[in-house]
Amino acid sequence: MNEPATLAPLALKLDGYTALPAGKIASIVTMLEMTAPPAPLPERGTQGLTLEPVPAPGVEWYRALFRRIGENWLWFSRLRLSEAELASILADPDVSVYALRRDGEDVGLVELDFRVPDEVELAFFGLVPEFVGSGAGRFMMNRALALAWERRPARVHVHTCTLDHQAAVRFYMKAGFRPYARAVEVVDDPRLAGLLAGDAAPHAPLITL
Repeated sequence: MNEPATLAPLALKLDGYTALPAGKIASIVTMLEMTAPPAPLPERGTQGLTLEPVPAPGVEWYRALFRRIGENWLWFSRLRLSEAELASILADPDVSVYALRRDGEDVGLVELDFRVPDEVELAFFGLVPEFVGSGAGRFMMNRALALAWERRPARVHVHTCTLDHQAAVRFYMKAGFRPYARAVEVVDDPRLAGLLAGDAAPHAPLITL
């Protein structure tokens, strides 16, 4: 039997196709920032909505909401951490977690990361599927940015990728962010690792070649 071929290091072609090793998935990441507080987004459909701090988020609660929001968009980074690793992040005093709630039900997640001096990362921002497009995102963004700018940072930044909702970049730009960099991200497909269901994110078909 022939020995399996050794894969050469992945070399990105800037004009044409780049072969991906089996089990990998690629996306284009857009990095955005703002350096001054923006004007609030106009709001609609806000009745009953509140953005509430979660002072001591439990790992089980966090992962359940993270998965409910992010499975359609292949959010996986917090699912591959050990319970201890995730608990350590959530307990950090410079990481703030908020839940968007309507009538007591968790329908959105905001995570602000203050760990780098003089800047704030909007680390996670998302809604459960049934609230996407309802206007709840504008309500949540206005309050998330107000909380971020309370610290008077030099900048607030966020990143999104082509696996996310197709309107994500446009929404962030309407909120006042401006793109400043792009990158290609190649990772192990989280569906093959069992972190997410095999039928998650049908816009990014699961390919095993």
